[in-house]
Amino acid sequence: MSGSIPFYQKHHRHYDRGYRSRETESKMSQYRSSSRYTADSRSRGLNVSSHSGLEESRLSPLPKRPKPTYLAVDKENQIIGYVVPIFRGSQEFATGLSDTEEKRVRDTAAYMANRDLFTSGLEMERSEQISRKDAMRVSAERISQNKRIHEHEEHLKRMNEDSLMHPPEFVIKPRSHTVWEKQCVRLHCTVSGWPDPRVVWYKNNVAIDPLTNPGKYNLESRYNVHSLEINRCDFDDTAQYRVSAMNSKGEQSAFASIVVKRFKGEVDEYLPKPRLGPVSEYGITFQTHIVDKFGVSFGREGETMSLGCTVVIYPALHRYQPEVQWYRDDVLLSPSKWHHMHWSGDRATLTFTHLNKEDEGLYTLRVTTKSGYETYSAYVFVRDADAEVEGAPSAPLDVRCLDANKDYIIVTWKQPAVDGGNSILGYFVDRCEVGTTHWIQCNDTPVKFARFPVTGLVEGRSYFFRVRAVNKIGMSRPSRVSEPVAAMDPADRARMRGTSAPWTGQIIVTEEEPAEGVVPGRPRELQVTEATKNYLVLSWKPPGEKGLEGVMYYVEKCVSGTDSWQRVNTEIPVKSPRFALFDLAEGKSYSFRVRCCNSAGVGEPSEPTEPTTVGDKLDIPSAPGKVIPTRNTDTSVVVSWEASRDAKELVGYYIEGRIVSSNEWEPCNNKPVNATRFTCHGLTTGEKYVFRVRAVNAAGLSQFSQESEPVEVKAAIAAPTPPYGITVLECVRDAMVLAWKQPTFIGGADITGYFVDYREVTDGVPGKWYEGNIRPVSERAYRVSDLKENRKYQFQVRASNIAGVGLPSLPSDTFLCEEWTIAVPGPPHDLQLRDVRSDSVVLLWKPPIYQGRNPVNGYYVDIKEADSPEEAWRGVNNNATEKTFIKIKNLKEGETFVFRVRAQNKAGVGKTSDVTEPVQALTKPGTKEIVVDVDDDGIISLNFECCDLTPDSKFVWSKNYEEITDTSRLTTETKGNKSKAVFNTLGEEDIGIYSCLVTHTDGASSSYNLSEEELKKLLEISHDHKFPIIPLKSELAVELLEKGRVRFWLQAEKISANGKVDYVFNDNVLSQGEKYKMNFDKNTGVIEMIMESLTSADEGTFTFQLQDGKATNQSSLVLIGDVFKGLQKESEFQRKEYFRKQGPHFIEYLGYEVTPECCVLLKCKVGNIKKETSAHWYKDGHEIKADEHLGFTEGVLKLEIAQISKKDSGVYEVVLKDDRGQDTSKLNLKDQGFKDLMNEVFNFIANSSTPLKITSTEEGIRLYTFVSYYNDLLQVTWHYKDSAIAFSERIKSGVVGEQLWLQIKDPTEKDMGKYAIEFYDGKGGLRRSVELGGQAFDDAFAEFQRLKAAAVAERNRARVAGGLPDVVTIQEGKALNLTCNISGDPMPEVTWLKNDREITSDDHCILKFESGKFASFTITGVNTADTGKYSILVKNKYGTESGDFTLEVTECTPDLGVTSYWTDAEGNVVYGPNSPREMMKTAVTGTKKQKRKESLIKNLGMKRVEDERKERKSEDLAVQKDEEKVSAAAELRASDLEQTKDVKEEIDQSNVTEQPELQAAIPPDTQPENIE
Repeated sequence: MSGSIPFYQKHHRHYDRGYRSRETESKMSQYRSSSRYTADSRSRGLNVSSHSGLEESRLSPLPKRPKPTYLAVDKENQIIGYVVPIFRGSQEFATGLSDTEEKRVRDTAAYMANRDLFTSGLEMERSEQISRKDAMRVSAERISQNKRIHEHEEHLKRMNEDSLMHPPEFVIKPRSHTVWEKQCVRLHCTVSGWPDPRVVWYKNNVAIDPLTNPGKYNLESRYNVHSLEINRCDFDDTAQYRVSAMNSKGEQSAFASIVVKRFKGEVDEYLPKPRLGPVSEYGITFQTHIVDKFGVSFGREGETMSLGCTVVIYPALHRYQPEVQWYRDDVLLSPSKWHHMHWSGDRATLTFTHLNKEDEGLYTLRVTTKSGYETYSAYVFVRDADAEVEGAPSAPLDVRCLDANKDYIIVTWKQPAVDGGNSILGYFVDRCEVGTTHWIQCNDTPVKFARFPVTGLVEGRSYFFRVRAVNKIGMSRPSRVSEPVAAMDPADRARMRGTSAPWTGQIIVTEEEPAEGVVPGRPRELQVTEATKNYLVLSWKPPGEKGLEGVMYYVEKCVSGTDSWQRVNTEIPVKSPRFALFDLAEGKSYSFRVRCCNSAGVGEPSEPTEPTTVGDKLDIPSAPGKVIPTRNTDTSVVVSWEASRDAKELVGYYIEGRIVSSNEWEPCNNKPVNATRFTCHGLTTGEKYVFRVRAVNAAGLSQFSQESEPVEVKAAIAAPTPPYGITVLECVRDAMVLAWKQPTFIGGADITGYFVDYREVTDGVPGKWYEGNIRPVSERAYRVSDLKENRKYQFQVRASNIAGVGLPSLPSDTFLCEEWTIAVPGPPHDLQLRDVRSDSVVLLWKPPIYQGRNPVNGYYVDIKEADSPEEAWRGVNNNATEKTFIKIKNLKEGETFVFRVRAQNKAGVGKTSDVTEPVQALTKPGTKEIVVDVDDDGIISLNFECCDLTPDSKFVWSKNYEEITDTSRLTTETKGNKSKAVFNTLGEEDIGIYSCLVTHTDGASSSYNLSEEELKKLLEISHDHKFPIIPLKSELAVELLEKGRVRFWLQAEKISANGKVDYVFNDNVLSQGEKYKMNFDKNTGVIEMIMESLTSADEGTFTFQLQDGKATNQSSLVLIGDVFKGLQKESEFQRKEYFRKQGPHFIEYLGYEVTPECCVLLKCKVGNIKKETSAHWYKDGHEIKADEHLGFTEGVLKLEIAQISKKDSGVYEVVLKDDRGQDTSKLNLKDQGFKDLMNEVFNFIANSSTPLKITSTEEGIRLYTFVSYYNDLLQVTWHYKDSAIAFSERIKSGVVGEQLWLQIKDPTEKDMGKYAIEFYDGKGGLRRSVELGGQAFDDAFAEFQRLKAAAVAERNRARVAGGLPDVVTIQEGKALNLTCNISGDPMPEVTWLKNDREITSDDHCILKFESGKFASFTITGVNTADTGKYSILVKNKYGTESGDFTLEVTECTPDLGVTSYWTDAEGNVVYGPNSPREMMKTAVTGTKKQKRKESLIKNLGMKRVEDERKERKSEDLAVQKDEEKVSAAAELRASDLEQTKDVKEEIDQSNVTEQPELQAAIPPDTQPENIE
């Protein structure tokens, strides 16, 4: 453990050095003060180590540079001691010897350093080595003696009874393992302690008992070494194991994990299957519940905060403790000075002692038992503390140290979210030495880059760092301090983290020859790893040749454009292959190189770096993209955005929000988030917010994104819960009418419809569910058709809203589908309760679907107390009511009632409806009633107020409990929690019961009965309040006329000849003129004002003020904002359209159409065309077509694009023009436009595809489909069992013409299943599928096997590969040698025939078959008797083939020997080495020929062919005699199929083409054009 402690901390009092003897301690102090700490130390001496029995890393001080450690081992590779090389030591240990020995060693060393190695004698070397051995032996004995004395003292201390007893301590802790399934694993640990501790092993906090599972676990304890062995591990053994050691002094635990893995694809059926549910070992299954949870929390910097949850674990076992863990942003938290964890047995608590912005994040509590785990998460927000100076920025956060060296440390941090209203000018970095409280500012001027190198540090000391931000107002509070970091060389830090070898009690001294110094080589891979305007960091790799000692480095720089290299570290070379340069001129360009050095000298420089310009290389990120807020809860909104493009080293994002009505932005997070989605909490319910986002990296903060659309803070909607209470209202032979009740929770939004499913029940076994309706039904009743008579069915219903379709209801009772024949009506349905009061309630229902034999003529309502028996039902009305509603009065307050309804016709009373839900007769607090009001203008209105509104609530007004949709009689208006229904003209037709229902509440409603008497009373009151007015048939309205003119008009119902009108605009009276044309028709009451056009000055309110005697009236029209702009735009458009249509123009603008042949047709409809009109087509500004002198006045222009491809993408334009003007229409077929077009093309292609078919080839099974037209841009995907196929060498796909295929090579039964090809068309796509299985697979596989066998037979049958000429003409007495190639597997049998008779080999005719490949035919001396037809017949089990030639012998002429020839790779004749030159000039009459056994030999015209051939050969012979040329025998060797084809062509030219009869006799497969 001491290896990780810096050397300067080993002098602290808390560092235990008491184990050292005084002499050893003295030596160590001398060692530290020796020349080892000097940079130019090159002395060599003795290195001896000692051990006291404690930690091995405390034995000796760490060297300045790494030196090899030598261990002595025995034959079994066990460490028995140290090996100390003589010439590897250091001079400091000489001080540990006696004066005489020290002098002798010093003299010997000086002598060895100064003697001449080439002239010294062997005796002097031997004496010096003996002297060193003596010195080493004495020193080792002294150290060994000191060690024994120290051990004796320690033994006496341990024998003291007080010091003898100590708590358990794990000397060696168990180690985690990852093993394969079925392997054994063993966990070991070594425990010390007195009295001997009791050791218990646990698995997931449950004690392991070997007796409960014999043979599974084996526990052993020997000599304080304890082990747990697990045999044949399986998946259930994957767990965390704990070993606990306990004695009277205390208890300690250690943990280890075991992970059991399985080879992929290998599953042993005899192994137990993994447990899917909770583990129930030892008969206990824990159930964990987290209650009393902490919610989203808000804190402020510097405050304390506590998060806690109550954990209920059942069953509750005494002393059972679950594993409780806390996470922040999915990172496990450990106790620290900033936060503490506490578990009280039933409550887990996380306490923050001092909140910082670094503590912001998502906190998760995880409680783990052996049966599983339970988690709960909530977000913690930490707001900035109040600035010391108002307007100053908030504190930076997350201060860290990136690169620590002996002379510099690079500090980094994150910028704050709040700048105080003014841009941050920069940051100041402070440092504080560990152990002090004095903070020192490191930079004189603020730095904007969130990364700064701190210099001027003392090597070996540790420091804290903090950062402060500054703007023009002032300084922020300091950030939280960083973790301490030491200023030291990385190489020293790495050595301090290392460990020493264990002490074995022996020191073995060996000798080692001194090594000559080697100058190190060049450093490698030098590069600039980080560059800013303040500093630059270089890194490189050590050289390959550096000798046996360590190397150091010199860094050199050079200004670009010069050859002057300047050394940067002139005084002390650096040890680490990493160096930071400061004080470089900003804007200048430098190159750098590095040299290595050691005691032997300075090496060659490395390759220089590329010129590097000093400046910040990291750019500020771009602004994030579109910000989209989404409703979440009543106090939170989910904000998502597009990430910044090309952002480098992105730290995260800050989100800000503001209320729409306010200009003050508030930060939503004070710690950057790395995701592109964040939930903003702490918002005000009902307010509308907008949000913006900006990105941050070390270079700074980006610009803000565009503001989002406003979003109202309210709870998000959800799918409704299942409906219930499914009943049958009517049943016929093949249909049933169902009814059900509305879900208890509709999800916060109105229900848009219901879906009904049904299934058949056979012998009590339900079948598969089927959809009863595809489109949702709005009513709570539906007729399910296409059922089967006398079959039983079950039904389920699902409700839907804009959030989606909810879960289905429970299956209904089983209903029999049989036609109802009863005379009485069926049950009423959809019973609803309204206006619940303490003494009354209103009941609504819908008529029965089944009327019976006669129409329904009335209803009876029954009532009873909810908890009363069935006999307690009693009637509400003695006489039947014809209405579908009734108000039930005289209820007992506080009592709970249920109701039902029965319908009647002439046949009697029908079935009862379903019973309503129980309702308590009680007026809820805050319930309001409808209030009738008549205002000063005599307007009569009904008013209703509701105090329990939700954001989605609506006021629904009804007349006679039917929703009012016709606004001609009644106009409704809602403001806040009040709604008003205003009677337009109250009359007798308005008599009825008016009610108002508030949706999304707990049944808030009220009713008002407007009777005839009440009507008269209200009319009188209205007449008294009403002032005389001029009634209007229509209010002031606006419309557009031709040429874009604007007409304002209204119509008075009745006005006299004395009536007058004032036209007012924004309180200014208008008068007749060029701009305004007024007209007042007093006969019709129409008043109008016409304007030629609208300008921006015309935005405002237009009012027509009417006066007719005392009666007045006015009507206004407000044209401002978007309404005015829309009207003005439409007016200008109509004006332009008028003038545009005066010349040639487009009636329908340019569009496209895809024809069934997958051609793209661009077309547009034009009008007002004359002969002089021309149409020009352009693509991307270049004209592609021109139509002159169009021959129609109105028609369609077309441009066809056949076989469209990506090159056809572009912007198409059509221009119509003549002397009257021109008109233009554009169509963008680029990017998305082209993609949409191609998707439509792909849709045509997909729909033209044929069903997938199966065929077989010699390689396997092929699935294919044809399309009418194939496009290279078409995207298709092959699927196997609904998963995309990963293609390989065995499974391939491709396209041939219009065929798309999938090839399965060497298919097996594993390839059986459903295959599909999916065409992508940008929408739903089209999928063709085929089932490769059953008989289809068997037939295809059998055909594949047949084709494969046929291919093998064709490939392996016996063949004559070539080499035989057609005709050989040779002189008598010559030797003839012919050779041909034979192939076939198995090896063919070869038979030679002469004139169709078998011949054998003899001295005159030698027949050979060599190596199973070459068959030769040799005649040693040709005579006239050898003339004839010769054939070779080859045969094996796959087939037979023959080749033949004709031998013609001529008169003997002198010759020089045997002439041979053969064919080369191209089919040319090559003469042998014995051919005379004049014969080489003679044309060869023979050609190569191959035939099957069933070829020309069996042809009926063979005789005539042979006769003609002989005549032609005689003519050839005469020609040869005239030219004195002799043809020679040839050895033909044809090696490939192309040569055979050439030979066939020669046969055709020389023989067959001149003889049509012969050509007709040749089978088609042997003709030259059919040779493959």
